Amino acid sequence: MGDVTKFMKGFRRFQDRYFDRNPELFSRLFTEGQHPRALVVACCDSRCDPAVLTDSDPGDMFVVRNVANLVPPHLQAASYAGTTSAVAFAVCNLEVEHVIVMGHAKCGGIRALMANKHPECEEEHLIARWLGIATDARQRVLTELPGKSQEIQARACEQASILVSLENLMSYPWIRRRVDEGRLALHGWYFDMGNGSLMQYDDAASEFRVLVPNRSNCESPA
Repeated sequence: MGDVTKFMKGFRRFQDRYFDRNPELFSRLFTEGQHPRALVVACCDSRCDPAVLTDSDPGDMFVVRNVANLVPPHLQAASYAGTTSAVAFAVCNLEVEHVIVMGHAKCGGIRALMANKHPECEEEHLIARWLGIATDARQRVLTELPGKSQEIQARACEQASILVSLENLMSYPWIRRRVDEGRLALHGWYFDMGNGSLMQYDDAASEFRVLVPNRSNCESPA
């Protein structure tokens, strides 16, 4: 079993590069509290840290991470309070201006949802019950893309599950009210890990479109 020395050394680099070089920021965060602009609902996947992906400073975003970046519907809020209480705190107490649901390519949770394997032990039942929040996304993909490869269906479900979470967010009265009043905006983002680009759902076009391309893929070779 490996030790945690890597993380201890990393914390030292954090002190050197961030904490000691920007004392004003951390002093303000300590004394004044947090005032993040956005809530990000992201996946637990170790490859997709939203703060790293967006190069954010401490205090910029309030982050909720869970398997497959899901938000339960309002009717199930009490059953999944770990996520829903964080959403409530960010929206109602911190008064964030944006909620971003950030999915990503090669999501293990979504691939487990698509595989639909019968759970055989307690831990598998826990995961299956949580992923059941996105059952509608799976059904949409199977209905709209029958006969397509597992890879195509999985990618489609990764994106469809983001839309399910956005729909579920709007089932909360206090979120819908803020959206209708123009005080809160919802966004669906998809990190395409294969090519390093960021996509966003375009409601008018009913599809995900590239929001931030990978410049190295766009530049012509010299």
